[in-house]
Amino acid sequence: MTIFHFLDLLGTAAFAISGALFAMNKKMDPFGVFIIAFVTAVGGGTLRDILIDRNPVAWMDDLNYVYTIFLAVTFAIILRKRIGHLSKSLFLFDAIGLGIFTIIGTEIGIQNDFHPIISISLGMITATFGGVIRDTLSNEVPLIFHKEIYATACIIGSVTYLALNQFHIDQDIIHIFTTLIVIGVRLTAVKLKLQLPTFYSKS
Repeated sequence: MTIFHFLDLLGTAAFAISGALFAMNKKMDPFGVFIIAFVTAVGGGTLRDILIDRNPVAWMDDLNYVYTIFLAVTFAIILRKRIGHLSKSLFLFDAIGLGIFTIIGTEIGIQNDFHPIISISLGMITATFGGVIRDTLSNEVPLIFHKEIYATACIIGSVTYLALNQFHIDQDIIHIFTTLIVIGVRLTAVKLKLQLPTFYSKS
């Protein structure tokens, strides 16, 4: 197993746990917990694969993703009382998934010879749109549309990844380093309460 595939499965597990904790916080039944965890884990990657005309999409071609989600949901349900406060755990696993999937999506864009701007967009879509689907199904305003530093963290990580690719640096190091950058930016922004400006019109 390559580091790329390992990180992909790790990101899937992180987002699945995040989705499961989110669903349990909403007091959903086991089926609801699994569905929310599933769409959180693979929603962004599915949209990415549809956009680049990848057929079949990744999780349909490799059942390891489905197994990973099932195990992650089981882990979250069994250890939900030991994980700690659901909100804090949800945030942590969401940040981990955000970092990993940003770089995964960006790398897939590069592998398909897309323009850097498109590769950055694919990284952001991969990382955030599972959460968009999760929030939409749960009747919440998607986090990406809030003033929090969320998609911005993805862009910073993607740009750094593309910049480092111009140098002769081991790919595994670049993957891990830029993933940590996204996670670090997200955690720091929340800790310091950094936010983007909001816009509104008076009517």
